[in-house]
Amino acid sequence: MPIPALHSLHIHPLKAAGGHAPREAVVEPWGLAGDRRWVLVDSAGKAVTQRPHPGLATVAVELLPDGRIRMSAPGARPLTVAVPEPGATVPVQFPRDKTEGVPAGPAAHAWFSALLGVDVRLCHLDDPATRRPIAAEYGRPGETLSFADALPLLLTTLSSLDALNSLIAQGDHADEGPLPMDRFRPNAVVAGTPPWSEDDWSRLAIGDVAFRVARKCARCVVTTTDQRTAERGKEPLRTLARHRRVGKQLLFGLQLVPESTGTIRVGDPVRILE
Repeated sequence: MPIPALHSLHIHPLKAAGGHAPREAVVEPWGLAGDRRWVLVDSAGKAVTQRPHPGLATVAVELLPDGRIRMSAPGARPLTVAVPEPGATVPVQFPRDKTEGVPAGPAAHAWFSALLGVDVRLCHLDDPATRRPIAAEYGRPGETLSFADALPLLLTTLSSLDALNSLIAQGDHADEGPLPMDRFRPNAVVAGTPPWSEDDWSRLAIGDVAFRVARKCARCVVTTTDQRTAERGKEPLRTLARHRRVGKQLLFGLQLVPESTGTIRVGDPVRILE
């Protein structure tokens, strides 16, 4: 059996948009540095995701060294946006909680509104240390997160994706597989573990950084979205419903909370602590 190791890292600067895969990343208390520090909100202040707007998958976002982001999308001119100066904030509403964000300039709002065909605003998370506490059922006092859905990091494993793709190949929508890992939009992908062994993990370390497993990740319609074309199909939800259903949840991957900080790198050993 190979030694478990970090296979890849993924950072999505803008929630719901495309990301990049660095060779290393700094783990901050609220997640990977630069991950999901930006979000779009609609006219009601709700965070905009791929659920109603699958076209966000085709937006490429590059995180620049000074914190700016450079965005590009099919049919649109690239746009670079600076981190807004601290100042007035606007509400950012998630399905289970609410926080605040600092709006970017009007050029960013216009760019995304034209792209999506609805009125949206681009906002930045100015202070991840204080803005958004993790829900009490999963977090401890003082623990916070970025504009991620509910918890700081998402981890998946290559072996479980291989196992899932084998199941898809046996189903009614075999032509949709095999699916790539980007359907699940993870932060960390681990190689060298048995399929589904992560179901039994409660604590792990990547390199010198320790993480607590807060819960298994329930998947939604975003996983059916081709991250290159924004087209939707039936998989993997159809197969997860048959083989990975717990109650109403269809499970793939783990949501983590950092217990320490530091830099993790592709190739780092992964140790299962509990």
